[in-house]
Amino acid sequence: MFQRILVANRGEIALRVIRACKEMGIETVAVFSEADRGAHYLSLADEAYCIGPGPATDSYLMINRLISAAEIGNVQAIHPGYGFLAENAHFAEVCRSCNIEFIGPTHQAMQKLGDKVAAKQIARSAKVPLVPGSAGLIANEAEAVRCANQIGYPVLIKATAGGGGKGMRVAMNDVSLKTGLKAAAAEAEKAFKNAGVYLEKYIERPRHVEVQILADLHGNVVHLWERDCTLQRRHQKLVEESPAPTMSKAAREEICQAAVRLVKQAGYTNAGTVEFILDQATNKFYFIEVNARIQVEHPVSELVTGIDLIKSQIRVAAGEALPFKQKQIVHSGSAIEARINAEDPARGFRGSPGTITKLRVPGGPGVRFDSHVYQGYTIGPYYDSMIGKLIVHRPTRDEALSCMRRALAEFVIEGVATTIPLLREIFANAAFARSEIDTTFIERTWPPTAP
Repeated sequence: MFQRILVANRGEIALRVIRACKEMGIETVAVFSEADRGAHYLSLADEAYCIGPGPATDSYLMINRLISAAEIGNVQAIHPGYGFLAENAHFAEVCRSCNIEFIGPTHQAMQKLGDKVAAKQIARSAKVPLVPGSAGLIANEAEAVRCANQIGYPVLIKATAGGGGKGMRVAMNDVSLKTGLKAAAAEAEKAFKNAGVYLEKYIERPRHVEVQILADLHGNVVHLWERDCTLQRRHQKLVEESPAPTMSKAAREEICQAAVRLVKQAGYTNAGTVEFILDQATNKFYFIEVNARIQVEHPVSELVTGIDLIKSQIRVAAGEALPFKQKQIVHSGSAIEARINAEDPARGFRGSPGTITKLRVPGGPGVRFDSHVYQGYTIGPYYDSMIGKLIVHRPTRDEALSCMRRALAEFVIEGVATTIPLLREIFANAAFARSEIDTTFIERTWPPTAP
């Protein structure tokens, strides 16, 4: 087992990893930007090194500075958390070339699954259902028009290196296809330095379901069941839950086994998430992508299975075999996570940096709040707006919903605008309670107000 680990991240996930390491008897080295100097979680690490100014491009994304901190800190491994360099294949390769273990998949698996066209080829080989679409990247407008007419409108233009909705456009006809093709390619080039795009059939009003997997270095792969992440805004998740409330037992088994087949086919190791889109009109699911890292919403799977995913990541990276078989992973109860962001829904979800002047966190049976903030904490302009994650776990979904409503009613954050008022409305919404939603539910029900 590792003796010292560097946490190449910040905020809530850095704190989460540090706490897991402490329980495992592993020392930690933290890194921080000037904007995060004095953050509470840094005092919990055994050492902490400044790696640059506030902007992530000058600090948390600087591979050379992270490696220098790891070497000075004399660590055996690096945990990348999520975001920043967590899915950067080059970073994983550099870590291992410096004899520092990267707590995540190999760079080869990242490269294969990070390219969406290559990932679809792997899925096809593993007999995992795919959304009807182009065989590969679109070479020109003429090919795009031919392909779109074969698939049938509407179609979705997607960047092969995309994520977070970037490089994505919906086309309803040949004219909007040509316009969207140029826009998506330009956006993808700017965001990912890769202008490659492909086409898929656009599934109207779908659900988004993902499967948490764990794979060790000895060929063992298991799933930790599925999470429903349908409630989103601009392709960013707001609420996640398990089990997926509209899936039958047979469908759950089918989608989870498909995820296991895919990661086995890719030679994937460590924790990861296989994402699917569910066509509510046909009840068929289709592969979207693999997130080659721990997810923001991983506590949902932890609560329904009792398995600590961060500790599991570390043990797998250290070469240990998974201590459980698939049949031993029992799904228990219902878990729901709501992301608390420093954003103002009434002003078009504009970010709300500032100082938290009052903080009262809910508690009680079945309530967990994962966060690094505290009363007096200043939210800066440089990073993601997420303040924390409120997670509840109760025996049934109805009980979990009631628990979440009570917890949100108790929650007080002053000094910055947050998404808490919106979340209260969402959990009071009858259609949401019946799970009669799709990925456009937020935009249709709570249209953003102009700033």
